[in-house]
Amino acid sequence: MTEPVPSFLSRNQFLIYRLFSLSGLVPVGAFLVVHLLTNASVLAGPGTFQSRVDMIHSLGPLLVPIEWAFIFLPMLFHAAVGFAIIANGLPNVGSYPYVGNVRYTLQRATGMIAFVFIIGHVIHLHWMGEPLGGGRFDPHAASSSAARAIQPLLATALYAVGVLCAVFHFANGLWTLGITWGLWTSPAAMRRANVVSVVVGVVLAAAGLGSLAGLQGLRGQKLEAAEKI
Repeated sequence: MTEPVPSFLSRNQFLIYRLFSLSGLVPVGAFLVVHLLTNASVLAGPGTFQSRVDMIHSLGPLLVPIEWAFIFLPMLFHAAVGFAIIANGLPNVGSYPYVGNVRYTLQRATGMIAFVFIIGHVIHLHWMGEPLGGGRFDPHAASSSAARAIQPLLATALYAVGVLCAVFHFANGLWTLGITWGLWTSPAAMRRANVVSVVVGVVLAAAGLGSLAGLQGLRGQKLEAAEKI
């Protein structure tokens, strides 16, 4: 009998896993950092946030292809490979409750939650969500439209959970990426990398939650004029 021909995924597993790991840093992780810091600029005032949004949308017709090439497609690739990894792995936290195993499970759990959150976020605010009743974000009135969209406390709470899951998945992924690529192999190097990952996570979490608090503190009827300042 002839042996079955290995699948494409089996033959190229090493390359696919390396691309999966790299895509979590660039461009997906890089976009997360830029997105959270841009949103946090609302803490400096509606006018500052509007100027950041105007800078992004100054790309004009290039914005859509750039979004697909550097955000949506890499994100879908990362999610698809991630779900494939989850489907073929079993968490063993119950049997071996070591810190590494807990982080392993949290990495996958937060990845799934973050993926669902991102889909909801795109439907809720991005213009592509308009046919589904979303698309609430107006780039010409950035602060007021975003503030109105997340004004319900439930919306803010869901965004807070989604942001924290995405931040943990990215920050913890930095640590595992370094191991995957052999950037830190000794226990001391791993400890230093762990500190860096924690700092990155805390900064990004503060930026994400800060932007939500900033938007909650705004009053929609006062924003249109402020955004033009």
